[in-house]
Amino acid sequence: VHLIPVNPIREDGLNPKSRKRIMPDLLTEPPAIDPVYEAHIYCNIPTIAERSMEGHAPHYFKLVSVQVLIRHGDRYPLYAIPKTKRPDIDCMLLPSRKPSHPQLEAFIKHMSKGSAAQMDGSLSSLPRYPSHSLCEMGELTQTGVVQHLRNGQLLREIYINKHKLLLNDWTAKQLYLETTGKSRTLQSALALLYTFLPDFDWKKINMRHQWSTIFCSGSCDCPMRNHYLEEEQRRQYSLRVKNNDLERIYVDMAKIVGIPTRQLRASNPIDSLLCYFCHNVSFPCTNTGCISMEHFKVIKRHQLEDERERQEKKLYFLYALLATHPLLNQTVNRLQRIAEGKKEEVFVLYSAHDVTLSPVLSALGITEARFPRFAARLVFELWQDGKRPKEHFIRILYNGADVTFQTSFCKDYYKRFSKPMCPLEKFVNFVKRDMFLVFNSTSYYDACRRRLL
Repeated sequence: VHLIPVNPIREDGLNPKSRKRIMPDLLTEPPAIDPVYEAHIYCNIPTIAERSMEGHAPHYFKLVSVQVLIRHGDRYPLYAIPKTKRPDIDCMLLPSRKPSHPQLEAFIKHMSKGSAAQMDGSLSSLPRYPSHSLCEMGELTQTGVVQHLRNGQLLREIYINKHKLLLNDWTAKQLYLETTGKSRTLQSALALLYTFLPDFDWKKINMRHQWSTIFCSGSCDCPMRNHYLEEEQRRQYSLRVKNNDLERIYVDMAKIVGIPTRQLRASNPIDSLLCYFCHNVSFPCTNTGCISMEHFKVIKRHQLEDERERQEKKLYFLYALLATHPLLNQTVNRLQRIAEGKKEEVFVLYSAHDVTLSPVLSALGITEARFPRFAARLVFELWQDGKRPKEHFIRILYNGADVTFQTSFCKDYYKRFSKPMCPLEKFVNFVKRDMFLVFNSTSYYDACRRRLL
């Protein structure tokens, strides 16, 4: 299994999560994991129109801010299986090829004129859309672009057309945009913004560069975060070496490819195999045989089992609290400013990776949420009570499903109150204080340096 490196933290592209059911009912969930079904969910191939719960509130509530954290769309693998032909995927954007989108052609034309955009540092040198006839490693595919054109369109229908969050004369100050320095995250952000904004104007696009995949900005020095991540990696390793089926599959695949088992495992074959699977391309063959669906199923099933144990053991949860506090603290501070009447940064977009979203979900206590699929989205909505204008509430949605009351800080609130959302102060108290209770600390700085007994 691919262990999450400590420094730099890279994305792993592992276990999928369902677009339909965020918190499965454990009494009715099928007893056996279906790795093929889960892989299909992870691919998130654009087909039918998606239903979502974003923007739902009593009629007297006013939407005042939306903050969105996305995972980039479908990409070419980050790893290659040695001695096999790379998957033959075309990263040129062709509106006539499926999956497509009605605005794909206009998007391509608009992206080629982006000289007026304000881009931090190295972002300005990145391409605005994928354009290689054979995809480069980690490159966004046409599927990935279409996934985020659809995300933007869906959010526009709700937040722009219905709730008028941004008007036609919107200004750059009303947006806060941030992405990691990978072309796939920048391009995903631009695709979403293109179909979301009332009018996509390059002069108003100010994209900030975030060097850390956990978006810790200037608060990244946290020794205990790294300690818990190392402990989590040991847990992953221990589970893998106990899995005889997995070892047998790796040995068999290594023979087919003609390399040592250790080398095959280090090449993280599932990352490559998922690309074959998502794009309906046959798994690679050599003179001695072919990698089969059975190989794929065993590795995928182990990853799903690893995800389940990860939730139980809590090491990842401790890592997640420390990894995500800087980002959540920035989110809370911004929500508080807007609740006080500030009109800036009412729409926020963070374009990130699975290793960004996954710890945020864990830290919030949304424990049953499946691992972020391609183009996953996590949305924080801020609402003002029209009857009591000083009162503000939040809703949290994951891939269109309302998960507000699955969070650790608001799971009991709805039992006592009728409003379908969570008081802002509950989220503020969680981020400013309660996140540190498990560390017997009162601040992020102290928790980052206090070792649990």
